Amino acid sequence: MPETTTRTQADVGRYVNEALRDRYFAACDAVHALGATVRAETDVETGFGTTHVYRYGPADPAAESRTPVVLVHGAGSCSAMWYPNTPALSADRPVYAVDTPGDPGRSVQHSPIHQPERAAQWLEETLAGLGLERVHLVGSSYGGWLALNQAHRRPGRLASVTLLDPGGLEKVGLRFFVWIFVSLFATFAPKAMRPRLAARLEQPVLVVPELRAMIRAGVRAYRIRRPVPLPLSEDELSTIRTPLYLVLGKRSLLVHPTRQAERVPRLIPGARAEIVPRTGHGPQIDHAEEVNSRMLSFMGSFD
Repeated sequence: MPETTTRTQADVGRYVNEALRDRYFAACDAVHALGATVRAETDVETGFGTTHVYRYGPADPAAESRTPVVLVHGAGSCSAMWYPNTPALSADRPVYAVDTPGDPGRSVQHSPIHQPERAAQWLEETLAGLGLERVHLVGSSYGGWLALNQAHRRPGRLASVTLLDPGGLEKVGLRFFVWIFVSLFATFAPKAMRPRLAARLEQPVLVVPELRAMIRAGVRAYRIRRPVPLPLSEDELSTIRTPLYLVLGKRSLLVHPTRQAERVPRLIPGARAEIVPRTGHGPQIDHAEEVNSRMLSFMGSFD
C-alpha cells in the first residue's frame, strides 16, 4: 500500500511553497486583466481533484443561448494565456477557461490525469460539473492533446474541436524542448534585446511584460509531474467524427505543419486544416485577431 501512495504522489503536480504560489497567482491576475473581464469563477469537484474555471460572457443576452466555448491551455501555463482571445470569443458566446490540474493554476490535483482514459474522464466530469451538455472545445499545445483525446474517447458533449498547434499528432522532438529551454533563458535577457529575440524565437512571451512575469513565476513556483503524452495513432485519429479545425503555425517546432495539414484531413473525415504564416507555436497570440475570426467562423457552422 505505501508503494502505491508514493507512486501516485509522484504523478501529481505541486507548488514549491505558498509564498511562490501566491506570487504566481498575482502574476496570473495581471495577465487575466489584459483580456476580457472575468464574470465568474467556480471550482468543479472531480475524481481527480478540484478544477478551477473562469467564466466569460457576452454582453448581449441573446448570445447567452449560443453553444459555449471551453478553452484548455498549454503545458506550464494557466487560463490567463487566453487573454488575446477571450474578448472576441466572449463577445460572441459564453466562454469557459479551464485551469488544467497538473499545471500551475488554481486547480488542485489529487490524482494523475496524464493517462488518456483518465484525462478524458477528468474533462468529462468537469464539463458535467459545469452543466454543459454541448461545447466547442479549443485546446492549445498540451491542451490540444487533451482536446484531441476527448474527441477520440468522450465526444458526446462536443459540438466541435479546434486545435491550436496541438500536441497529440506526432512525437515531441528534441527541437521543441530546445526551443522551450532557449525561450526560458531569453526571458532573462536585457529589455532592449527582447524584441529581437522574440522575433527570432517566435516567442511573444518576451515582449509582453505581464506574460513574461507569469511564465517566470510559474517555473519557480510549480513542479509539473507528468510524462509527455504519446501521440494518437492513425487508427485512433480515424475514429474521430467531431467537426475538427486544425490551426498550425508555419514555423512550428512542435509539429511538422505541412505534413499534418495533409495528414489530419485525410484521417478525420471533414476535418479542416490551415497553416498561419509568420508564426510558430502560438498563432492565437501572434495573430489573435485573425485566428479569433477563423475560430468563430468555424464554430458558427455548428452552432
